[in-house]
Amino acid sequence: MKTVTFHLEQFEGPLDLLLSLIQKNKINIYDIPISLLLEQYMEYIRQMREFDLEVAAEFVAMAAQLMYIKSKMLLPVYEEEGGQDPRADLVEALLEYQRFQQIGGYLRSRSDLGRDLFVKPQERMEKSKTVVYSYEADVLARAISEILERSERRLPPPVTAFTGIIGREPVPVSDKIAALVCMFARQHTVNFEQAVLSCAGRSEVIALFLAVLELSKTRKISIEDSEHGYQLTLVGE
Repeated sequence: MKTVTFHLEQFEGPLDLLLSLIQKNKINIYDIPISLLLEQYMEYIRQMREFDLEVAAEFVAMAAQLMYIKSKMLLPVYEEEGGQDPRADLVEALLEYQRFQQIGGYLRSRSDLGRDLFVKPQERMEKSKTVVYSYEADVLARAISEILERSERRLPPPVTAFTGIIGREPVPVSDKIAALVCMFARQHTVNFEQAVLSCAGRSEVIALFLAVLELSKTRKISIEDSEHGYQLTLVGE
């Protein structure tokens, strides 16, 4: 003999069951026919007991509340009493539960976005290795020598180049340190060759040389050799 299997729809609570009955019967939630709703609600509880399913206490409490509302609606209402609709609290509870259901459905749909998407992880890029020279005077001296040699190939040496290295008006080293600080305030890295070529004379070049040497000695800047020449970089930036 073939066994017949019954399926009884499950609800999360009494309000969930009431909303399902309202939608099934296309009932106006603001004008609920309590008698019809109570009859179908009790039929569901009866089926649960027939299938030996445990009826939660909250379902029984809601059945008692529906019976109470039905009895209140059977009593006559006098205009001078101005009594409140016995269904008002139930309607408010159903509307609030319905709002939570809508919000829950929206959140579930949002959680499904991107569920089946897989993103390739970011590839680690190796940092380019740079040669950092020690803070020694010969590095700067060699750099200045190379820069001046290249610049002298382009232009003939001025007459003042033969009057002495320092000249009559020496440039204070503190002024060039202040000038370098201003450069670093505007940009992260200063090209040493451009800084040398911007000097007006050899006195200013010597002052720049000593300023860079002082800043590198106190570990305020680092000197790096790159494809664009020697670069001065502010340490810690």
